[in-house]
Amino acid sequence: MEKYLTINGRKVLFNGEKNLLEVIRKENIELPTFCYHSELSVYGSCRLCMIEIEGRGILPACSTPPENGMVIKTNTEQIIELRKIIMELFLANHDGECTTCGKSETCQLQTLARRLGIDEIRFKNVMHKEPKDLSTYSLVRESGKCILCGDCVRFCDEIQSVGAIGFANRGQKFVICPSFGNDLESSGCVYCGQCARVCPTGAIMPKSEISYVWKALSDSKKKVIVAIAPAVRAAIGEVFGLAGGNGTEIAGKIVAALRSMGFARVFDVSFAADMTIVEEANEFAERLKNNTNMPQFTSCCPAWVKFIEQYYPDFISNLSSCRSPQAMYGSVAKRIMPGILKIPKEDLIVVSIMPCTAKKFEARRPELSKNGILDIDYVLTTQELARMVEEAGLRFGELEPSAFDMPLGFKTGGGIIFGNSGGVTEAVLRSVVNNNSYGTSETEQFNFVRGEDGLREMKVNLGDRKLRIAVVYGLKNARKILRDIKADKSRYDFVEVMACPGGCIGGAGQPVYKDLSVRKTRTEVLYKSDKTMELHRPQDNPYVQKIYEDYLGEPGSCAAHEYLHTEYKYKKRFKETFEIHKPAKENSIKVSVCFGTGCMQKGSREILKHIVDFIKNGECKDHVGIEVSICLERCFKGPVVKVADQILEYCTTKRAEEAIHEELKKRLNM
Repeated sequence: MEKYLTINGRKVLFNGEKNLLEVIRKENIELPTFCYHSELSVYGSCRLCMIEIEGRGILPACSTPPENGMVIKTNTEQIIELRKIIMELFLANHDGECTTCGKSETCQLQTLARRLGIDEIRFKNVMHKEPKDLSTYSLVRESGKCILCGDCVRFCDEIQSVGAIGFANRGQKFVICPSFGNDLESSGCVYCGQCARVCPTGAIMPKSEISYVWKALSDSKKKVIVAIAPAVRAAIGEVFGLAGGNGTEIAGKIVAALRSMGFARVFDVSFAADMTIVEEANEFAERLKNNTNMPQFTSCCPAWVKFIEQYYPDFISNLSSCRSPQAMYGSVAKRIMPGILKIPKEDLIVVSIMPCTAKKFEARRPELSKNGILDIDYVLTTQELARMVEEAGLRFGELEPSAFDMPLGFKTGGGIIFGNSGGVTEAVLRSVVNNNSYGTSETEQFNFVRGEDGLREMKVNLGDRKLRIAVVYGLKNARKILRDIKADKSRYDFVEVMACPGGCIGGAGQPVYKDLSVRKTRTEVLYKSDKTMELHRPQDNPYVQKIYEDYLGEPGSCAAHEYLHTEYKYKKRFKETFEIHKPAKENSIKVSVCFGTGCMQKGSREILKHIVDFIKNGECKDHVGIEVSICLERCFKGPVVKVADQILEYCTTKRAEEAIHEELKKRLNM
């Protein structure tokens, strides 16, 4: 039976829409919202999408399911006035420095204020402004620009399962901030930047390095080279009215723009992606042969790598040791370009243009430098590239396409599809599976790994063996995979993980989008570019072969490991501890009780209470200090208590008591 409702006097059919907002937007009526994202749970906090339902009054469209026979009005006089009042309240709690805000052109607050005809603010400004958070290389937080819509909090929790930021305080001091009021660098943030992507204002933004790059370009002693990532060509056209255009042509325009700005050489990170696959496929073949550290996890996404290092260190050995394409490009460029350009290494400035904010963090990893010299000096996002094009006064759409420089500008289709979720897996399969039993052409042979779902599983024949593969985006989906592997519920040989929805094409450094069809368009651009390439398998890239011949030897060689591989290690998520009891005597011992989520769920609060009572009411209260640790990083072995240097996993009150007694005996001969 068909179901109908009436919207502004028009009879409308609905079928399967989960709320009235979706039905209304399907009818090309764009209700204003701040807090609604189809990727996230319904929150209903901003109340801008209010509608009038006959017999029910005014309700938010985002949280009201459609029902047969409803009669709805979307723009009554009362609703229009209420929306204006709500917008004025938002603006009264905002710093209003719009002309200098990096989000100015894409700020939803500005857009809706203009659309709703706000020409004055009748309320006193009560903005609570904290110092700007500049603690990370990737992101900048400005609380004065926050409208408390909660989009960032929900994305971090619901899609990434990281929970690095949340609500704190009450009343006028109500804010969104990292855990325990820390800065982002001291939180569990993995720098994926998706919080910045969904933020409707400039409260969280990618950290800009534009000024440093302009300064380097202006230095006559320096040679500045640059490379663009595959996903950049799929998105930058959106800024200049060329969305969904020809990826090859857009890439050529980017090259022309960069040359006009003064870059000495313009390369393609897709070249390094080809090199990544050569090394990663070689590593995968070795792991399959020896059946060690399986499954192999991809390591191209720095947010995913940081997630593993912080939250699942037991799986670090499963990460491919291959550097990401950005890191390989930087390492190879610093190795060969000083000789080609005939300059000292210290006069070479290497820049990359990426779709990702976590790449800024990755470039500063100490593992990706030699003798204190960074392999990648500066990382620009797609947004920053667009800004530089505008600052240079270039008419991007009218630029004549130009070719990439060699040798780091030649690529295969396998390198280009890295920008999509599933692209790394497809490129690896093109390299390790040599038959053509899965399709009619090289670009279609493994297209079954493609898709828009955040967790995809497939099996592929490799000789007599059937490979089990998972392709994942979104760290919550990655967490599920890891838990299933740990519990032996799922077994895989190869797992590709990207933190951002859709892969790199959905990165936080890309032009801001809300409509999910944008990701689909970007994906199509890269797959179309792949089809136009002369070569599709990374190992067939002649310039990659030449780099190996001249500098690296064979894939997996000692030289290849020096320049193309790295290592990862456990990293603490938090740095804070809180003192509960301070000892009066010297030579005291310290007892730390973990209050991480896993330990809290398993009873660490009760253990702490018992230890505090035991110490304060006993004879050893002057010799024992007690503190709460935010996390002792033994999340699956809680409750965890540390007594001096001894870590007690699966701790009980009795074990803690006994360990404290034993340590006191050793120190004080008690």
